[in-house]
Amino acid sequence: MVRLFTIMLVLLCMGATAQNHALSLEKLKEMEAAQSQIVLLNNSSGVLPILRLPDLHIANIRFGFTQSQVFDSIANKYWGVSGFNGDTVRTQAAFDALHDRLKAFNLIIFELSASTSFDPALIDFIKDIAGSRQAMIVITGDGKNLAHLDELNMPIVWYEDDNAAGASVAAQALFGGVAVSNRLKTTFSKKFSRNTGFLTRKIRLGYTVPEAVAVNSEDLQKIDSIAEAGIEAHSAPSVVILLAKDGQVIFSKAYGHHTYSGAEPTRLDDIFDMASCTKVTATTPSIMHLYDTHQLDLDSPISRYVALLRDIPDKKDIRVREALLHEAGFTPYIKFYEKLTPLDMSPDSSASYPTKVADHYYLRANYFNEVMWPVTLASKVETRGKFVYSDLSMYMMKEVFENISHQKLNEYVLHDLYLPLGMQSTGFLPRNRFDRSRIVPTTENDNWFRDMLVQGYVNDPGSAMAGGVEGHAGLFANSNDLAIYYQMLLNKGAYGGQKYFDSSTVNYFISRRSTVTYRGLGFDRVNMDKMEPGDHRSDQAFGHSGYTGTFVWVDPKYNLVYICLTNRVYPDDGKTYGMSKVNIRALTLKAFYDAVVKATH
Repeated sequence: MVRLFTIMLVLLCMGATAQNHALSLEKLKEMEAAQSQIVLLNNSSGVLPILRLPDLHIANIRFGFTQSQVFDSIANKYWGVSGFNGDTVRTQAAFDALHDRLKAFNLIIFELSASTSFDPALIDFIKDIAGSRQAMIVITGDGKNLAHLDELNMPIVWYEDDNAAGASVAAQALFGGVAVSNRLKTTFSKKFSRNTGFLTRKIRLGYTVPEAVAVNSEDLQKIDSIAEAGIEAHSAPSVVILLAKDGQVIFSKAYGHHTYSGAEPTRLDDIFDMASCTKVTATTPSIMHLYDTHQLDLDSPISRYVALLRDIPDKKDIRVREALLHEAGFTPYIKFYEKLTPLDMSPDSSASYPTKVADHYYLRANYFNEVMWPVTLASKVETRGKFVYSDLSMYMMKEVFENISHQKLNEYVLHDLYLPLGMQSTGFLPRNRFDRSRIVPTTENDNWFRDMLVQGYVNDPGSAMAGGVEGHAGLFANSNDLAIYYQMLLNKGAYGGQKYFDSSTVNYFISRRSTVTYRGLGFDRVNMDKMEPGDHRSDQAFGHSGYTGTFVWVDPKYNLVYICLTNRVYPDDGKTYGMSKVNIRALTLKAFYDAVVKATH
């Protein structure tokens, strides 16, 4: 039975959430027992939980630690951790060689257990490593081995039962996914005596089973059925669903393959083209930052920041607020690709053709400034004061942000928002950072203008022709990263021990800000006048959908975050199979709501 629980927890870490209520309750008991055991020692300097992530290069070394697979899987959800096997290290020469292999890492986690051989060479090695960089220890067992660590001053996370649940909770404790509130109940040495221990608080997402937040696993089985039916109906070949409630990821699962005929299975850390979710995951928070820091007045005209608008009669007075609400009257969409000529494109990169829009496809220099932007400025304004959803609004918001901040949008969100949050895979231009195999192909035959496979380049033609970075599209992300970002918004701007936005700013943008529509500033919301029976979404909920098949949703009333990632436009934007035979996004969201509401009654 213990082995069964271990297998289940490994599956949870990998994404195959167990959906048997009885077994999940047993797993929850193990995790609660582990959390009741865990003790934090040597933390007087407050090193744990780990706070600032971007500058960390983390390695962990196992010495007799049997649950590395679980520990590493959970730890890597917070930040990249490279694993090393210390069990084969026996001689001083081997310790020296391991020392040199760790030269690129500035934080070392030692994984120890009751079976670890605590000989002087190991203790000296730990001291040597700790003398040149930050180090910490995770140790499991009956506690007697703590006496071997008396001379060490680095943080130590100890728990008794050497099992998968303990390894999961220990990894979460390091990063603040769980709070630590226990003290030693027994004296093990002069240093580690009874009542010794430090307290920490939960500052990041945790990872557990649905039963931890009173949701029955079996009530989430519909999600499997919906995703599998969607794949069978060719609504999308690749699907990832993540559900979080009360600051806990309770369901995280990948379905299908990258393509209908391919052998590449969908993985939890796969990166998807977010399409219009870019608007609320990149552009809107950038504008929020300017508002939060008093650099931007939402009621000022866009022309105050974008000078070329000042001499255009129908645009010079349009306010920032109107653009965020899609009430500015901008043209909804411009088919920029229709203006391409053969001289604008080249199969090879050069100074004359620097803008890469796909493999072996480059656009000529200054095409955006010489063609796309003038066309945008000349487009008509015909519906000002009415809600007409427009990508051009977010083209404008990108220009506003960059003119005020003097930063590129993609650089700001990556370095000032995503990486500090612990979002390891989110950003624009993913092919510059990640192997192509990690990115789910969006289309096999882009029949907008490229007529080829699009994988790792933004599907939206306007964003692609603008170099892959635009305010309305271009962002790529995975599910865990998105859960972190939207949990930060659910937390009213705080996450990981840092404050990213003032709570009043978050509340202002996510709340209804129009008398014309139900929308917030940038964010989509629920039209309460069109709610159908059985629709449990609240008037506090907010989020956005993306054309490629993505969907992000947050509901403060139920304290939930929902992420759905698909590549529904594969292989050719619906021309082969049609579109949305099974509405995976709406149906899985409803299944989540149904399970949560049932748990509250």
